[in-house]
Amino acid sequence: MSKDELMINTIRFLSLDQVERAKSGHPGMPLGASHIAYLIFDRFLKFNPKNPKWINRDRFVLSAGHASAMLYSVLFLMGYELTLEDLKAFRQLNSKTPGHPESFLTPGVEATTGPLGQGIGNAVGMALAERYLASYFNREGFPIIDHYTFALVSDGDLMEGVSCEVAQLAGHLKLNKLIVIWDNNKVSIDGPTSLAWSEDVLKRFSAFGWYVEEVEEGYDLEKVENAIRRALQQREKPSFISARTHLGYGSPKQDDASVHGAPLGKELALQTKKNFGWVEEEFFVPQEAWSYREEKIKRGKALEEEWQKLFESYKEKYPQLAELLVRSFNKDWGEEYKKHIPLFTEPMATRQASGKVLNSIAKYMPTLLGGSADLSESNNTYLHGMGDFSAENPLGRNIHFGVREHAMGALLNGMAYHGGLLPYGGTFLIFSDYMRPSIRMASLSGLQVIYVFTHDSICLGEDGPTHQPVEQLSSLRLIPNLWVIRPADANETAIAWQMAIERKEGPTALILTRQKVPLLDRSKYPSPEGIKKGAYILLDCEGLPHIILLASGSEVHPTLKAGELLTEEGYKVRVINMASFEAFEVQEEEYKRFLLPAEVKRRVAVEAGRGLCWYKYVGVEGLVIGMEGFGKSAPGDILMDHFGFTPEKIVRRIKEHFKL
Repeated sequence: MSKDELMINTIRFLSLDQVERAKSGHPGMPLGASHIAYLIFDRFLKFNPKNPKWINRDRFVLSAGHASAMLYSVLFLMGYELTLEDLKAFRQLNSKTPGHPESFLTPGVEATTGPLGQGIGNAVGMALAERYLASYFNREGFPIIDHYTFALVSDGDLMEGVSCEVAQLAGHLKLNKLIVIWDNNKVSIDGPTSLAWSEDVLKRFSAFGWYVEEVEEGYDLEKVENAIRRALQQREKPSFISARTHLGYGSPKQDDASVHGAPLGKELALQTKKNFGWVEEEFFVPQEAWSYREEKIKRGKALEEEWQKLFESYKEKYPQLAELLVRSFNKDWGEEYKKHIPLFTEPMATRQASGKVLNSIAKYMPTLLGGSADLSESNNTYLHGMGDFSAENPLGRNIHFGVREHAMGALLNGMAYHGGLLPYGGTFLIFSDYMRPSIRMASLSGLQVIYVFTHDSICLGEDGPTHQPVEQLSSLRLIPNLWVIRPADANETAIAWQMAIERKEGPTALILTRQKVPLLDRSKYPSPEGIKKGAYILLDCEGLPHIILLASGSEVHPTLKAGELLTEEGYKVRVINMASFEAFEVQEEEYKRFLLPAEVKRRVAVEAGRGLCWYKYVGVEGLVIGMEGFGKSAPGDILMDHFGFTPEKIVRRIKEHFKL
């Protein structure tokens, strides 16, 4: 058995043993594609297993996250901080080897993949990040940022629509340092892929502007290696390589759909080992593999040390660039931008204020990069005078994602996974639904991504219920670790941007209006800094209030007016601007009890959306004035009156509900 076959079989059978020990998992792809993963890591990938976050490492993304056992086996063999005990704990509680890869949990895992199509999108985002950062930081003789992104994808990845979206953009942008290898085994969970798939995938990628190559003898290591070497020579195109493989290769269930996602069972697992001439012992690692592991550790350290010497010279010659590079990868966005956050004195739409803030701070944050899903003028996400990111202008700060919300979400995640950038992306709030899987993955992985969601309510008006978000606010609030901030005026929008920049533990969604909203008079009302606590009091009374009113965003203004009307009638009223549930929830209990004293049962929430999430704060005896159905096509002010969001109608509902 050659050295290559020995290492490949070590990966295959460590993977198989993980699945058998856990009595669950996916043995099909590890048996069928371990040689591809090995080949990438052994021949091509530049990495240091003792420093998985080395800035200039090559990235490997297992888009087909169900083959996680294979990835863990590879990482173990390559010298990452994974032990045999970790492999034996596959899919068990609190192990470093969960059922699908989690970037924040396992050393060497670059992206949290599982939902098919996400990984290839993340890989495109990583390649885009590499292109921009290399263009910004590299100088003659100093290729400080110079690495490739590899992705291993499955049939299922390529069936998902998001893979088309991201591949279109990658080809258009000519991201030549992206190499995608397709584990083309022609089997999916329900049976042969021919049940639902008959397109020519290679022609598809060729049409998208990729270099494509097909390796029919997918187990011929030399042919696969040579195909990858040709891909590395591409200067104008990303590369797509199809390797014809077999699901459950070498097992009695080869090419049987049942081997995709269920253990073989003890007898068939042993038979598979015999078919490859492998030792029957569970979790067997030959001495040659242990020696190989040590070699990879030494090689990785040497690679990073070599780069570190180059970086030290770079730091001497370009100290400011070197400092910025390190700070950016540490998510230290500096303090200078805060000095340039504008103070607003005129009413305007919060989307307009957001655009002004973004343009004011961007010049002091050169690694802030983003764009919109073809709505930059509506979302106000365009950075004026900073150019469009393109194959010809990789220093452009504006990314045109096209009408591809899901691709935008996956690419933003990839940029954040890569590191060194603070990515943002914009679309209408209603279309956040198109990118929800990516938002969820950003939240799960703790990625600092900023979403600019505009046209946030029925107030967008005449476009009608197809474009008027009703359930989206509540829906986004349900995602753990996503902060949703809905500012009430221009100055709160400026503070919301600061919150999003300072919050590094996960994504933040800014929810902004299409329509102009009043500017709260801060000589009369408290500072907009109050939204940093998620909620703060705008209008208050002496002693315990009779009624507490809560609202967010544009509905703060009619709610505040309603509070003033009730005050004039002699009621003791407190009005709370609740811009962010999530920011409020992390405050001290004392502050939360102060804002919402348990003794006050008359509580009212006002928001032009579904109101279920508000009941946590108003209680079962409270009132939520929200949207229980879809909107209508009419001017925004007409709709606000029609659906009961004027001060007078809010007061009437309150009196009716509480029988005042």
